[in-house]
Amino acid sequence: MRDRLQVISPVDGKVYIERTLAGASEIERALETTRTAQRGWRETSVRERAAIVARAVEIFVARSDEIAAEITWQMGRPIRYTPNEVTGGFAERARYMAEVAEECLADEQVGDKPGFVRFIRHAPLGIVLVVAPWNYPYLTAVNGVVPALMAGNSVILKHSAQTPLCAERMVAAFEAAGLPAGVFQHLHLRHQDTARIIGSGAVDFVSFTGSVEGGRAVQEVAASRFVGAGLELGGKDPAYVRADANVAHAIENLADGAFFNSGQSCCAIERIYVHRDLYEPFVDGLIDIAQGYELGDPADPGTTLGPLVRPSAADAVRRQVEQAVAAGAKAHVDPKSFEKDAPGAAYMAPQVLTGVDHSMAIMTEETFGPAIGVMPVSSDEEAIAFMNDSRYGLTAAIWTSDVDAAIRIGDRIETGTWFMNRCDYLDPALAWVGVKDSGRGCSLSKLQYGYLTRPKSFHLRAAL
Repeated sequence: MRDRLQVISPVDGKVYIERTLAGASEIERALETTRTAQRGWRETSVRERAAIVARAVEIFVARSDEIAAEITWQMGRPIRYTPNEVTGGFAERARYMAEVAEECLADEQVGDKPGFVRFIRHAPLGIVLVVAPWNYPYLTAVNGVVPALMAGNSVILKHSAQTPLCAERMVAAFEAAGLPAGVFQHLHLRHQDTARIIGSGAVDFVSFTGSVEGGRAVQEVAASRFVGAGLELGGKDPAYVRADANVAHAIENLADGAFFNSGQSCCAIERIYVHRDLYEPFVDGLIDIAQGYELGDPADPGTTLGPLVRPSAADAVRRQVEQAVAAGAKAHVDPKSFEKDAPGAAYMAPQVLTGVDHSMAIMTEETFGPAIGVMPVSSDEEAIAFMNDSRYGLTAAIWTSDVDAAIRIGDRIETGTWFMNRCDYLDPALAWVGVKDSGRGCSLSKLQYGYLTRPKSFHLRAAL
């Protein structure tokens, strides 16, 4: 019998769904049919592609309640929040990227030259493999799928083994919208089969969202065949609360940025630096909010904090906290006050730590859970030094009332996105990029189309 994929729900620790992993013949058939389908799809006008995307989004959003419940059971986010991933972020990003595609994909005119017609065409790459993670299963997938389709590529979606239904639902919505057969397919794959597909040269680009280790593996195998890769990897995103900040607003925003989705976001706030003038009221306010979360069954609409994706993930965060405390940090939230929190459980209480420094993993290594360290700083210079003291560089944020200072400081921060008075958000009109170990390439914005096409120059001389 072929290998089976089992999804263990973090909600109750039981098998939620099972799927059969793709075998060699199924993989070969998918690659063959998608290559054939892409030849026809590339001849479809950009406006026709956009119309299909618009219909797919409408079909998808109409099923948001059902899809939201599946997200909750597959990865544990509270049901009060999961519908917005479908009706909010997914729809916003898909529609924006479809709307700007015609402008981005239009031929580039290079100026008149007597006797010649010259232009640069944006040719599709061919087949794009999208490898998506479980933590925001639709928001991460849509970043790769819709722009790739709009650019005239065909797409194979390999979703996380924790969230396989997400791949199935997306493909079904596009099929119902009239997308030609074979243009967008999903495969439930083993890691080694994913690597084999990339290394075989059967795909022309890989859009990967996941861990640094996973991204490094993708890059190594892709480089062996000159396959392009866009990598969105880990983060240890910092925030700076400046002396002129609205401290109440900063507390509210940063609590959400640190604890939403149980901290399981690539761009979650994972370390906070606060000017000494505001440090004590900030810490007190952050602790108050942390203690007010309702940790419980994510299928209950009253729950505000659900489980981590699996018990081992929660225990890894607990170890970071324990190591920090052993090194002199202070943990301010008593886990015993949260009924479901227990060693070995996927459910974990939020935690605020002070007395931390950069010798501790809680301030330097990705946490990916609901624990946050807070350090006082005395100046912008000190904050900048601490914020840049990281191997990651996905996003960073500042709370201040001075826009000029925010821009000046932002210019010096080694990050892909710089926020002022907000965090943990993707605007589809802005490029989503990482620096250092947070990745390479670009998704979203008009710039993404440059990565999903290749320039093809037309140099036409009039007949003599």
